[in-house]
Amino acid sequence: MFESLKSTIGDLLGGRVQPGDRRAVINDMKQALVLAKLGVEDLEQGVAATRRKLDAERTGLETVTRRKGLAAGISDAETVAIAEKYEAQHRERIPVLERKLEAQEAEASLARRDYDEMLTQLKAASVGAGSVGAGGATAGTTRGATDAELGLPDDGALNAELDAMHRQRARDDKAADADARLAELKRRMGQS
Repeated sequence: MFESLKSTIGDLLGGRVQPGDRRAVINDMKQALVLAKLGVEDLEQGVAATRRKLDAERTGLETVTRRKGLAAGISDAETVAIAEKYEAQHRERIPVLERKLEAQEAEASLARRDYDEMLTQLKAASVGAGSVGAGGATAGTTRGATDAELGLPDDGALNAELDAMHRQRARDDKAADADARLAELKRRMGQS
């Protein structure tokens, strides 16, 4: 997903960028990483949207199945036939959405890992480290060093933008969780 960015970071870490050009390249890369982070968040929002669609299909299937049972109980053949049609549609859509969700989750996870790795490498390149292994981050570390730990100047505007994106992502995650819990509660109440 970020091949050009990875290549440029590799050039920085490998010493293939002229010393006079390093600062400009690093600043351009920081801006590219902000855009990459937005791309990762778009993927994660797509996962949340697909999860909501899947929950809606499951809820729709439960509703149609329940209504079909009620219609059969009163011998309403027309309603049973219509319910069977919609039941088949929901049953067909659910596995498709499940596969789509699985693929989107894998893609978002991969993109997140790539982004986190590139951020760590860029921080290492910013302080002139030859490689991440020799520079700052250790192999088992899941979170890169902070700007202050790496001796980078405080980029207030960039940090504020990243913080705002993090807060929005946290809000979106909480809203998706609340929607999923509400759908589950509605499903349980419909079965009672």
